[in-house]
Formats: sequence, C-alpha cells, structure tokens
Amino acid sequence: MTTEPERGSMALEAAIIAPALAALLLMIIGLGRITLANGAIDAAARDAARQASIARDSAGARSAALASAHAALAREGLSCSPSVTVDTAGFSAPVGTRADVVAHVSCQVDLSDITLPGVPGSKRLTSSFTSPIDPFRARKE
Repeated sequence: MTTEPERGSMALEAAIIAPALAALLLMIIGLGRITLANGAIDAAARDAARQASIARDSAGARSAALASAHAALAREGLSCSPSVTVDTAGFSAPVGTRADVVAHVSCQVDLSDITLPGVPGSKRLTSSFTSPIDPFRARKE
C-alpha cells in the first residue's frame, strides 16, 4: 500500500523519464541511419573504383565509375546527390608498371526529420577506394 505522500510519484517519474527515453531512441535511429548510409557510400566507392579499373581509357573509367556509384547508391536506397571523382592518372603509366584508380564518393545525408538538440540537419559522408589496373593490359590515357 502506498502512503499519501507517495501518491502521484509514478506519474511524475514517467513524465521525467519519457522525454529522455524518446531522445535516446531518436539518437539511436540517427546513428543507425548514418551507419547504413556510410556503408552504402563505401559500397559505391568500391564499385566505382572497380568499374573504373577495368575500363580501357580514362574517359571510359570516369563514365563507368559515375554510373556504378549512382547504381550502388540507388540499390542501397540512399537518396542523395553524390559527388563522384575518379583519379585516373594510372592510365598514363606505361604498360608493365603498377597503376591504380582511386574513386572518391561524397554524399550529403539528410537528418532533418530527427529533431534533437545538437543533431545537425544533414551530414556529409565521404569514402574512397583504390583498385589496381592490370599492369599488362593495354590502356589509353
């Protein structure tokens, strides 16, 4: 049995704890979304570098990398306008020497629907991946 001074303390405790639990839940959702988006951007950079490394020339490498990054982000369900840059300097290396292609993918992830103090409205995520070019395959700059 509760005594008279304790009456209503349960409601007061719930009123204090409920907002903290809601804020914690929103923080977990935000961190989960950032983690999933980061994985999608990593996959897009990996796919872009791989597609660029099997192209025959630097123009084809850029085109293949861009198309591959967009397809990977769409496949992962991430809706953003990615910035994709590809370093194709390896295509100018002579045949028989080691050369690489580097793809950089950057994307602004929207977090505006998570309204918590201290949580930004969006976050820019960036990833890079390096893929080797076959040293014995003919290539054009």
